Amino acid sequence: MNIPSELKYTKEHEWIKLEGEQIAVVGITDYAQGELGDIVYVEIETVGETLDQNALFGTVEAVKTVSDLYLPVSGKILEVNASLGSQPELVNANPYTEGWMIKIEMTNPAELDALLDAAAYQALIGA
Repeated sequence: MNIPSELKYTKEHEWIKLEGEQIAVVGITDYAQGELGDIVYVEIETVGETLDQNALFGTVEAVKTVSDLYLPVSGKILEVNASLGSQPELVNANPYTEGWMIKIEMTNPAELDALLDAAAYQALIGA
């Protein structure tokens, strides 16, 4: 199970990585993609919207289920990973690199403090 120590995590299995002071990248964890199975579609239609922490920003569809995606911190959705439109399996192959989902401009970076670090996330999933 890959749980990079430099990331922050949510109890809903999203990760967030800072790219500067206000910009962050968000995706789902290795654990989440493993539980979902083969991902066949990622739907994110919230580009340009400003959403609150824990708001629904999209869905990910696997062969047997659909799972909601929740925003780890409040912010404006700046970009969606365009590669996922034709290659949703990137989330399964590389959830922390090529399989990222969105980039956001955080409106309240202090919300990061409430997220889980790698050790707390590892304890949550029992890894």
